[in-house]
Amino acid sequence: MQSWQRIARRIRVPLGFVTAAVYLVTIARHTPNATAIAWSLALVLPGLALRAAASGTVKKNRELTVTGPYAYTRNPLYLGSTLIAAGFAVAALSWPLALLLAVGFALIYIPVIASEEKFLRSTFPNFNAYCRLVPRFFPRLTPAMLTALQDLPVSQPVTLGTSAGFSFRLYLQHREYNAALGAILLYLSLLFLHPVLQHVLRGAR
Repeated sequence: MQSWQRIARRIRVPLGFVTAAVYLVTIARHTPNATAIAWSLALVLPGLALRAAASGTVKKNRELTVTGPYAYTRNPLYLGSTLIAAGFAVAALSWPLALLLAVGFALIYIPVIASEEKFLRSTFPNFNAYCRLVPRFFPRLTPAMLTALQDLPVSQPVTLGTSAGFSFRLYLQHREYNAALGAILLYLSLLFLHPVLQHVLRGAR
């Protein structure tokens, strides 16, 4: 399991490019469906917003962030990515693609989350208490009351993130704008890739 966790962490970014290539091939072969594309926004936009809020709140490896979206779910970035992927699967109207995305996310993100939680548990003594209050993936309906974490007796100093404010500097530092740019490019592909290819093929004949 630990071996696969290491592999998953290394291949998740390259695998994302492979998945994008498969997605482009899929949508290139089908006429875009305007209704499906419109419905997909109901998943993609919240996913992008969640990732943006999380990236502008978290201070990786420096503190245990427990505010903002982290008061609802321990993994808002991965939840946001899941929503975005589900949205584009809806836009493509492809069950094989949806299945590929679901299996890929399970194989990559489950071990990655386990690996990251192992690090957090060893670094921040408050982490176990945080886990009891906030679910790993599917969010709570209301934010957890996390102020009690500061008062827990611990054997070493703890840096607990209690500032709920969004930091645009952190958003830029984490380069989260790449997610929005990627979504824009995929929507442009959904709208124009198939028609352009059909025009090119007709011209070639």
